[in-house]
Amino acid sequence: MPVTSQDFPIIDGWVQPWPADAVAKMPARNFTLADRMEHGARMRAGIPLQTMIEEMDAAGIDKAICSAGPLIPNEAVVEAIQRYPDRLIGMAAVSPWSPDGVMPAVHTLRALVGEYGFKGLKLEPFILDKVPTEAQWYPLYAACDDLDITVQIQVGGTGPSTYTSETGRPGHIDRLAIDFPGLRLVAGHIGWPWTDEMIAVAAKHPNVWIDTSAHLPKYYPPQFKHFLRTYGRRKCIWASDWPILTFEAALDGLAELDLKPEVQRLFMHDNAVAAFALKP
Repeated sequence: MPVTSQDFPIIDGWVQPWPADAVAKMPARNFTLADRMEHGARMRAGIPLQTMIEEMDAAGIDKAICSAGPLIPNEAVVEAIQRYPDRLIGMAAVSPWSPDGVMPAVHTLRALVGEYGFKGLKLEPFILDKVPTEAQWYPLYAACDDLDITVQIQVGGTGPSTYTSETGRPGHIDRLAIDFPGLRLVAGHIGWPWTDEMIAVAAKHPNVWIDTSAHLPKYYPPQFKHFLRTYGRRKCIWASDWPILTFEAALDGLAELDLKPEVQRLFMHDNAVAAFALKP
């Protein structure tokens, strides 16, 4: 286990289902990063939902924030949370850039929240090559604010070399937090290589958190580790980004961070509860 005296359920702040039918439709360029990983072959083939749950069990993970994305359909998340309602928490993904405009995306989001209990909206703006502060996103942010659900958004550099990193600048999160002070915002991937900026934004705004998705603990930037241990202990959320990282890899090295028990609990449970408005 990653912590020595763990007496709380662990919540993973960022996973996605990886069904074979969705993976088969993904552009080849999305696998340039996966092909350099030991488990790249299974990512290309797709991974059964049951496998994700079995790997959560093996790693001692109680629940996970399970999201759709531009390449993973909402239907896959609906299936996941219906099959494992006590383990997985749904996050929607919708695009406002459709021929019919933004309102169909707003209606889809509201339906997923109302019918299936989705807890938020997950955005990966780099895939659409649209910065998060473009006006067309704003009706979705307003809907999330009205629905009291969370926006989780990729921040920082992108893995695949064919996508721009400009969409991941932490300054965009600063703008959103100013425009929507009541909207909970979870910034994924530590904001690296702009970690200092991401920390400054999270420290500035009570409605902004940082998650560690896709980052190995041994490579957490020193300034993030300091933030996690001290004045940012209530602003950091542990996350794997499964299957980009396996649960085992995302947990390996956490013990070496030498976190105090109360910080461990905040990092791996309490902060996710607060950020996603979950039942304790």
